[in-house]
Amino acid sequence: MGELRGTHVPVLLERCLELLAPALGRTGRTVHVDATLGLAGHAEAVLEAHPNTVLIGLDRDTEALAHARTRLARFADRIHLEHAVYDELPEVLDRLGYPAIDGVLFDLGVSSLQLDAPDRGFAYAQDAPLDMRMDQTRGVTAEEVVNTYSHPELARVLRVYGEEKFAGRIASAIIRERERARITSSARLAELVRESIPAPARRTGGHPAKRTFQALRIEVNRELAALETALPAALDKLTVGGRMVVLSYHSLEDRLTKQALADRVRSKGPVDLPVELPGSGPTFRLLSRGAELPGEAEVAANPRAASVRLRAAERLDPEAARQGRTDRERYRRRVKAMHQPGTGSPGSGEGPGAAPGDGTDEEGEGT
Repeated sequence: MGELRGTHVPVLLERCLELLAPALGRTGRTVHVDATLGLAGHAEAVLEAHPNTVLIGLDRDTEALAHARTRLARFADRIHLEHAVYDELPEVLDRLGYPAIDGVLFDLGVSSLQLDAPDRGFAYAQDAPLDMRMDQTRGVTAEEVVNTYSHPELARVLRVYGEEKFAGRIASAIIRERERARITSSARLAELVRESIPAPARRTGGHPAKRTFQALRIEVNRELAALETALPAALDKLTVGGRMVVLSYHSLEDRLTKQALADRVRSKGPVDLPVELPGSGPTFRLLSRGAELPGEAEVAANPRAASVRLRAAERLDPEAARQGRTDRERYRRRVKAMHQPGTGSPGSGEGPGAAPGDGTDEEGEGT
């Protein structure tokens, strides 16, 4: 395995532990999934904080798994480390015999190991072969993408996954260059990108190649396609009271996360009904308003946390959620009735056509 390459500081560690604690600290055995195990910083902290928790750690990077296995060796009797992508979670759980889980963490994007290992080709600031595969045992490389994709395909990847305004110009430069010689170097690709972007645009927004490298990495590893499948699957596996935490590092990941949660936290029944129809109520609640951002101290201690966006949710008891909405709707209707002209106060029996005792009858609200 060799020495650890790269510096690993878990992002928003204390906040993640705080959010997961109510789910993992329950009586008896609990099961936590680290869907992006990496170098196991978050996983180690969870195992230390919760002695009754079993960890299932997934990662497509075999080098990261090897380091994580060493780091977590003292917890060997309650860990399962799996060479898998997070969209394979249901199959992994079935194979291990866990029908449900209590917590799940997604720490998305590229890991410290991958960024700091120059031979992996993820970093635009270092010259390396154009690989960018998180799992070096399978899949196409970034070199294959830049040397075989057509101009429209390249432009689409850069525009959609990198949100690159100059996608067409960069794709044209790549096509011209590869007609002379195959592009095999990350440094040469970074230079091509820099030359393709107008000088005024290069002066702001960091390294001019960062969006192109992000886009290629996402394409090579099918990150967004896997995430779009993985998030609903993980939510489906959570027990009542179980919690999911997602750390995103660019708008595309965060948008998918927001959409997956939004589908679960709102009612699907008619808004004007006084009771929640069975099966139509929200199944999750958000644990924060919008995406949480890192504080200044976090970014100062770990600059790679600067772009992180955290979202988290908890699975609800459907019956309790339905009763809660029913109670809130009744209260809302009662308050609304108090402000109708001529209705009088609740319980007074006053108002046109009121009979003795009518004011206290909840059925009078149309229920």
